[in-house]
Amino acid sequence: MLLNAKKMAFLGLLLAVTALLIILSGVLEFNTLFLLGAASFGVGIAIRESNIRYGTGFYLGAILIGLILAPNKLYCITFAAMGFYIIVIEYSFDKLVNIQNNRRRIRLYWVIKYITFNLMYLPMLLFLPRLIYQGNINPILTLILLLAGQVVLFVYDMAYNYFQKYIWSRVRNKLTLS
Repeated sequence: MLLNAKKMAFLGLLLAVTALLIILSGVLEFNTLFLLGAASFGVGIAIRESNIRYGTGFYLGAILIGLILAPNKLYCITFAAMGFYIIVIEYSFDKLVNIQNNRRRIRLYWVIKYITFNLMYLPMLLFLPRLIYQGNINPILTLILLLAGQVVLFVYDMAYNYFQKYIWSRVRNKLTLS
């Protein structure tokens, strides 16, 4: 599938906005997760407006630009994880459409979401704090952070679905990208 010039120009502008959000996440420290989440929504828009292949290229380009321009490189890792999650859920949604049983499809979709998230989150939770803090970390705190991460995933996923369904669909209709 070749993209028309209008969609290609749109993806370029979307990449610029995504890069700006990544950069701002390092400048406006109090809104870091919100801005990185908004930047990762750009990956979902790129996938839905083109396809998974172009969306993955968009994602890799956003990471590269973020690593070059962002003041805090650790935030690029967070963006990369959020964007990767978006790629996996968009890809799995496209593949699970063929399952006839709706309950089974939804259950399998959520299992994929939580497995994907935890494959990224658990190593960061268990190994990265040792880079910052040399002492022992309380196991209860680790458990609380593990449970909090699951809640944050649920909220992030609901926000992404709301954004795609209600906000982006309205904006897309006004842009006439088709």
